[in-house]
Amino acid sequence: MDTLAASIDAFMAPLASALSAFVFFSISVFGQQVPLVVAWLAIGALFFTLYLRFINIRGFWLAVRHVRGDFKDPSAEGEISHFRALATAISGTVGVGNIGGVAVAISLGGAGAAFWLFVAGFLSMSTKLIECTLGVKYRQVHADGSVSGGPMYYLDGYFKERNWPRIGRTLGGIYALALVIGCFGVGNMFQSNQAYQQMLVITGGETSFLADYSLLFGLVLAGIVGLVIIGGITSIARVAAYIVPFMAGIYIIGCLVIISLSWQNIPLAISTAVSSAFGADAMAGGALGALIMGFQRALFSNEAGLGSASIAHSAVQTRSPASEGFVGLLEPFIDTVVVLTLSSLVILTTALPNGLMGGGLSGIEVTSAAFAFHIPWSPYLIAFAAVLFAFSTALAWSYYGLQAWNYLVGVGKWRTLGFQLVFLTFFALGCVLELKAVLDFSDAMIFLIALPNLVALYLFAPMVKREVEAYLRDTA
Repeated sequence: MDTLAASIDAFMAPLASALSAFVFFSISVFGQQVPLVVAWLAIGALFFTLYLRFINIRGFWLAVRHVRGDFKDPSAEGEISHFRALATAISGTVGVGNIGGVAVAISLGGAGAAFWLFVAGFLSMSTKLIECTLGVKYRQVHADGSVSGGPMYYLDGYFKERNWPRIGRTLGGIYALALVIGCFGVGNMFQSNQAYQQMLVITGGETSFLADYSLLFGLVLAGIVGLVIIGGITSIARVAAYIVPFMAGIYIIGCLVIISLSWQNIPLAISTAVSSAFGADAMAGGALGALIMGFQRALFSNEAGLGSASIAHSAVQTRSPASEGFVGLLEPFIDTVVVLTLSSLVILTTALPNGLMGGGLSGIEVTSAAFAFHIPWSPYLIAFAAVLFAFSTALAWSYYGLQAWNYLVGVGKWRTLGFQLVFLTFFALGCVLELKAVLDFSDAMIFLIALPNLVALYLFAPMVKREVEAYLRDTA
């Protein structure tokens, strides 16, 4: 396996470096490197929030009412309820990065990164509303009642309506191809790899009984994922509806317990985060460094601007595209404003004051150490949460990749099964291989899709604004 990993790294490393240099191209601003893709997504989120007149606040209660079933319409076209659509999309964004990614952001950007992470999550709610509205508006409902939707369809539809079908089909195809390739990294191998690594930590590390059974662990996890995804979006949504509230609830309660046990540090943690967000923290490179890391972690986590979640939301049972747009704005709220903010407070109230950051610890290990500082057995809880997060993320991303695959090659039983088997194979291999170059490549492909998707959101913004305002009036 070591030889295979080395061969794959040797093949992918130059390609990954070249693509990453293009997608994550940075410019220097006051001595700080600002990745253009982060600026692209952040400016978009700010613009949509202002353009839609803070719809993330005005539409919040209406979104909650849809999720709890106040507007349920079983006779409408679609395959799943508002709640299950939201649960499926959240399962794709709430992954192991929510546990460990915050520690990385704070270690690189200082305490102020936590503040900007919160702000980015709030602004991203507006971006998600536009994506999910378009996902439903331009979805395709097939003869058997199944649904296909997402950015490839609304990119296609926009230009087709203006008699430029080739441009639309080309942009849709580029988006779909990048998503197919990217799904094997961010929502696949990375998730299984991190789940396996955390299981190793709690079972003895290099001396763990699992150390020689990485492939077996991957195969078992892949088999469980396979039992769910074979049933399509209805099966995925049904499982997500149970597992997402359960796993998020466990982690949120755990965070609240750890924060409460370090209650004396809460005022200092909040004041430090706010002051560092606007101050000249030497470690972080000042307020700009904190802003960059906070926005980057938040946007990479909730995926607002990438359009991927609109694929799941497009399967909802509804007659009004705007209705699912409102449901979509809850996704960054839960993923970033709630979960990532709580992770930040765990780091700022427990890990940072007690010297748990650094010393060889990074990412999920820091969060695990913060939990263990107060509750010695809590790393087992973190490991359990990591496995659930990896499992749920794989469910959603298998569906995203499949829908993009179907857009490229057409819908068919054997085409679908072939893609799912390849997806599961890579998921199992993620536990075995050290695939930094492959993951860098897939991450770059994922963020490549932000370029055409955000252009589409700008083009569609006036139409979405009209639909959203009309829907608000009709449901007032």
